[in-house]
Amino acid sequence: MNTPKDLKYSRDHEWVKVEGAIATVGITDFAQSQLGDVVFVDLPEEGAEVVAGQEFCAIESVKAVSDVYAPVSGIIREVNANLADAPETVNQDAYGEGWIVKIELKNESEAEQLLDAGEYEALCAKEGH
Repeated sequence: MNTPKDLKYSRDHEWVKVEGAIATVGITDFAQSQLGDVVFVDLPEEGAEVVAGQEFCAIESVKAVSDVYAPVSGIIREVNANLADAPETVNQDAYGEGWIVKIELKNESEAEQLLDAGEYEALCAKEGH
């Protein structure tokens, strides 16, 4: 399992990279491996407001459709439109080109409360993965 040390993680298996007031969000390597081959990403609208812990998009794989939950609250400033034509990018580069949205943080302290890489790995181990 690939878990970059410079990212934060939610208990719902999303990763977050905070740069200034913008949080780039995607699903973790663990999550994409559990989903299998991603065939569709139902991207949210730019400008939409998201609330931490609430669903903001869905990912369809050959196995199932899974909701993706916002790890932080704020306004979606950019969506990764490339995923509309190439959803498999989530499998190929979960922490790079497979990012899903960029959220302008409403409350920067929310990001600080997310898990670090070690805590996320421990969570996955506890869940039996």
